[in-house]
Amino acid sequence: MDTKNRPFGKMLTAMVTPMLEDGELDYDGAARLATYLVDEQHNDGLIISGTTGESPTTSDDEKDRLLRTVVEAVGDRAQIVAGVGTNDTRHSVRLAKAAEKAGAHGLLAVTPYYNKPPQEGLIRHFTEIADTTDLPVMLYDIPHRTGTPIASETLVRLAEHPRIVANKDAKDNVGASSWVMERTDLAYYCGTDILNLPLLSVGAAGFVSVVGHIVGSDLKDMIDAFEAGEVGQALAIHRRLTPVYTGMFRTQGVITTKAVLNLFGLPSGPVRTPLADASSELQALLREDLAAAGVKGPIGLAPHQAVPASAVRVERLTEGSV
Repeated sequence: MDTKNRPFGKMLTAMVTPMLEDGELDYDGAARLATYLVDEQHNDGLIISGTTGESPTTSDDEKDRLLRTVVEAVGDRAQIVAGVGTNDTRHSVRLAKAAEKAGAHGLLAVTPYYNKPPQEGLIRHFTEIADTTDLPVMLYDIPHRTGTPIASETLVRLAEHPRIVANKDAKDNVGASSWVMERTDLAYYCGTDILNLPLLSVGAAGFVSVVGHIVGSDLKDMIDAFEAGEVGQALAIHRRLTPVYTGMFRTQGVITTKAVLNLFGLPSGPVRTPLADASSELQALLREDLAAAGVKGPIGLAPHQAVPASAVRVERLTEGSV
């Protein structure tokens, strides 16, 4: 692994947080899902307690136990990055310290949401988090959720910090991303799945994906093909996966991801309110999306049916398969 340009590897999935029917966290399920994502979907790393992990509705104690569970399960063979971003700097600092103690390999810090800080406030916020531990930090720029973009000039200033080493880019502005990559050593990880290949073309290091739960291996193949100069092959993978990219974001990504994992018999469970579980109609559409992309698995199992992750394979249909 190129530790300078890829501090967290090529392919990471922002992991959902499996839950039991009563809404409590399923820690055994989290260990099994993490194992599946690393060993079967070939993820180099996992984001734990990001937005896809329902971090807004899990407690600090739940986050800590969840992180320790995943580190124990796969921390010897994958980069485990803890989501510690909140809209309260002091709270984020506490989470960062706890994540370091729990064995995280890095931190993910999202732009403070709702309170819409000025750019100078963002610099202070991210700097305090980065100063708190010895762990490398990945920023998370997603203005359509947070209400505040990290300005390109601000990213250049933040990149001067020795522990701010990466950016999960969900700004969806390839031109702006290219501008920052030309001026810094920040490792850019695409945070919008449909833009994975376009961002690679201007220098991204890899992906932090949602659809990586089910096609992570394909996404890693796309990176490898692109870097080997097989651009046509990378484009073919991108186009084949388009139904997955679009289908998985028919609604909030946690909802669709948990629905698909449940259909596949993988650890998932329900979502917590204010989210709402996928309707039967949405589940039917997701089945169609996966079929259009040639993705198959043990679809049809009852939701939450206990199936060991080691027994599940999500494969691509070959031509002529039924």
